[in-house]
Amino acid sequence: MKTKPYLKRFLAVGLTVLILNPVAEALKVNSRGPLLNDEERQEEFMDWGLGMFVHWSMDSQLGSVISHSMVGASDDYVDRYINELPQTFNPRNYDPDEWMEIAKLAGVKYMVFTTKHHNGFCMWDTQTTDFNIMNTPYGKDIVKDYVDACRRNDIKVGFYFSPEDFIFQHRNGLDIRRAAGRMDEVPALGTYNKKQLDELFSNYGEIDVVFFDGNGMEELTQYIHKLQPKCLVTRGEMDTPEQKLPKEPLPGPWESCFTLGNQWQFKPTNEDYKSGGKLINMLIETRAKGGNLLINVGPDQTGVIPFEQDRRFRELALWMFINGEAIHNVRPCKVVGEDGIYYTQSKDGKSVYAFITKFSGDKDKWKYGERKNIVLTELKVTSETEISVLGQNSKFLEYQKNAEPQSEFKQTKEGLEISVMRAQRVYNNRRWPNTVVVKLDNVEFK
Repeated sequence: MKTKPYLKRFLAVGLTVLILNPVAEALKVNSRGPLLNDEERQEEFMDWGLGMFVHWSMDSQLGSVISHSMVGASDDYVDRYINELPQTFNPRNYDPDEWMEIAKLAGVKYMVFTTKHHNGFCMWDTQTTDFNIMNTPYGKDIVKDYVDACRRNDIKVGFYFSPEDFIFQHRNGLDIRRAAGRMDEVPALGTYNKKQLDELFSNYGEIDVVFFDGNGMEELTQYIHKLQPKCLVTRGEMDTPEQKLPKEPLPGPWESCFTLGNQWQFKPTNEDYKSGGKLINMLIETRAKGGNLLINVGPDQTGVIPFEQDRRFRELALWMFINGEAIHNVRPCKVVGEDGIYYTQSKDGKSVYAFITKFSGDKDKWKYGERKNIVLTELKVTSETEISVLGQNSKFLEYQKNAEPQSEFKQTKEGLEISVMRAQRVYNNRRWPNTVVVKLDNVEFK
């Protein structure tokens, strides 16, 4: 049996720590090896498909990179960052239900919120440090309101947490930098992080997902599995490629995270956002390769998701409203796809979804009312094969009473040939640049 990727990482790194460090006693790893994600929850995670990442901290006021401007900064900058910025952070328009509204419309099933990024600023009412949201003009527990909104809107609750902590480094005489004062080198940091996790995983009920980011992930992953065994650890246990998709499918559950522009946190100027179409095709490729897509938003200093980000998610929402069946509760096929086409399948294998990406991105590539004949070389028909285009009934073409938009198919030497028309008017001008999805019931892969 192959060793799972996250177990390989633990064996390579985590067990070395257990052998050489007294923390082994604290973790109390049982004789069967490290504690791992609950398998049933992992299956559920693979059903979700799409998550929303939220990067937000008090330096969103500046529109800077989140946290990292502290590294290499002058003493004056660090002093003002720590002592002045919290005094002007007042996200008076923060309404997490508005975040949930656009997330839910776009088909997001889980959200991951930055409870503490590398700067060490805590977005909850913590007893571990005064560098937190309660010591700002806002003065309310942002994490609590976020968790409550997730539950009201039936979106799974996720926490991002950084084991690396710049305020801890600064106040303990360490240089502010990544990988400084590692938990295995500074036991006090491990104790500090665990006290914070005790608060996060005791004060807000059951948490669905946690995403660790930084040195100490292996130890804290084990700690979370003890605190809440049903909570899934993504980064820290799963493969989580960042800002890229793997060339080939990865084994087991995995998650890829991306910025919507080129910065995680709110960037008021000089930003370059991905198009809605790009976002859709990233999601398609991710699901065809068996992963989940975690796409980021960065609320502004008032707590509002900026207009440009909202619009990208609304384009995704329209596409998901039509095609969500091919994204949620699916699994990868034996082949990822072929030229200009990706595949997913229902969990029972009865339905295959063909994403015709070769005609997306150009508004004139697949015109409204145009029929396309496409050969799916990897598939073959059975006696019970049926096909349809998601979102349309293929009976009518608006204002064209003589049109015949019915979907057809036949087996050829080259493969399964489908003949389908784009017959649903999605935009007022009848131009729709995004991927059309064909559902094929009772087909077989060669």
